[in-house]
Parts: sequence; C-alpha cells; structure tokens
Amino acid sequence: MSSEKSKFSQPSRLSLKELQDQIEVFRNKRDDLNKKTKNYINELQEIDNQIDNYLKSAKNDSKKKRDYWNTKVKKLKEKKIEYKKIFDKFIDEKKGLQKSTNQGKDGNKFISIKQIERKIGALERKIETENLNISEENTIIDKIRELAKIKQDFLAKQQNSDLFKIERKIQIVKINLNKIYEQLNKWSNKSQNYHIKMNELYQLATDLRDKKRAIEEELIENKKEADKCHEQYLKLMNQRKRFPRGTQSYKQGKRSKKPYKAQTKRNEELEKIKQQKLATALEKQKAGKKLDLYEARLILEKSKG
Repeated sequence: MSSEKSKFSQPSRLSLKELQDQIEVFRNKRDDLNKKTKNYINELQEIDNQIDNYLKSAKNDSKKKRDYWNTKVKKLKEKKIEYKKIFDKFIDEKKGLQKSTNQGKDGNKFISIKQIERKIGALERKIETENLNISEENTIIDKIRELAKIKQDFLAKQQNSDLFKIERKIQIVKINLNKIYEQLNKWSNKSQNYHIKMNELYQLATDLRDKKRAIEEELIENKKEADKCHEQYLKLMNQRKRFPRGTQSYKQGKRSKKPYKAQTKRNEELEKIKQQKLATALEKQKAGKKLDLYEARLILEKSKG
C-alpha cells in the first residue's frame, strides 16, 4: 500500500497545494508578460504613426517649401548674372568714352565740374582773406563769373553727352543689382530654414526607428519569456490532472474556469493583433519595402508553420 502511494506521488513530486500555488505563479507571470507584449505592440504601432507623420511633414511641407524657395533663388541668380553682364558692358563703354573724351580735348583745361568748383572756391577765399584793392577784387569777381559760365556750359554739355547717359544707366543697373542681392539673401535664408526643419524631422524619424528597434528586441525577448511561462504552466496543469478528481475542491475547480476564459480572450486579442501585423508585413514584403525586426520574425514564423 505504501509502495503504491509513493508510486503515485513520484511523478508529481509536489503536493496539490504546492502545485496549485505554482500554477497560479506561472499563470500570473505569463499573463503579465502577455500584457507587456500587447503594450509593446501598441507602442510600436504608435511609433510607426509618429514616424509616418514626421516623414509626411518633412516631405509634404518642409521639403516642398524648401524646393519652392530654391527654385526662386535659382531664377534670381540667373537674373543677377544677366544684370552683372549688362553692368560690366556699361563699365567697358564708360571706359571707352572716357578714353575718347581725353584724347579729343579741345584745349579746355577743365575736365570736371568739381575742378571748376574748386577753382571758384579758391578765388572766393582769396577775396575774403587777402587785402585787395578795388581793381584786383573786380578782376577776381570777373574771373569767378567766367568760371560759373564755364561750369554751366560744362554741365549742359555733360548732361547731353554719351558719358553722362552711360553713367545714368550704370546707376540704374547698380540699384537693380542691390535689390537682387537683398532678395537673394532673404529667399536663401527662407530656403535654409525649411531645409533645417526638414532635416530635424528626418532626424526625429531616425531616432524613433532606433527606439523602435530596441522595443522590437525587448518584445521578442518578452515573447520568448511568455512562451516559456506558458509551457511551464501547461506542464504543471498536466501534473495536476494526475491527482484524483476528489482531491480538488469544488471552489478550486470553479475558480480555475474564469482565468482560463479570460486568458483565452486575451490570447485571441493578441493573435488578432499578431495577424494584423503579419498582414501588414506581407504587404510591405510584396511591395519590396524594408521590414522591421518584428515583422521579419512574424513572416519567418509563418513560413516555418
């Protein structure tokens, strides 16, 4: 009789209470790990959404606006080159006219308005500072009048000359060039700001991908641990079956049904999420898109199955 008793207790090695306690421990641990698995999957889905938002914003907002201002800058640079050629052409024309004017001088010793004005100023100071008699002062006044007439004639002639006209053209081109440089600086800064914003969004997406890879690794390890706990739970459940039915209280038997149903529902939810992720992974694989670690593992598990 004693030998039969020891024979029965040998496979279980644990009393019914100890067995029930361990079953409860592994069930709770497995359930906690499954809950973490679900949280990991939800977090990964949230990260995927964030990555998509960053990439869409970078592409559809920052990049488009950067390219828009880059196009305007490019066209304005072409306009700047065109105006620079015109400016250089007018400068060459001015040099040629100056050379021609100097070679064809008619003996007039004055070559500019400023030179005449300096001469008039010197004569006026002479009247103010020197002790002159009436005759000398009148002579200087006559000379000043003569210089004033020469200045007027010189100015009239200069305004109608080709040199004066080319000077006006040069000034106009200079004004336009300055406006172009100001606009170029303004538009280039706008383009640069959108480029920086685009790179910031791409960097945020890259950082999230790194975070996603780390979570995927944690998810895989967590899933392995959950599978081990579930296997141990099943082993302990099999051991409990070896005990005679009468050794299990009605309360224990009734209590065990509810967690089992709850666990079944959780498993169904996890399986549903898993199948959704697998479908997404297969679509990405078919489209030739890059798979993440978790998606690749799902497809590998499917192929093995």
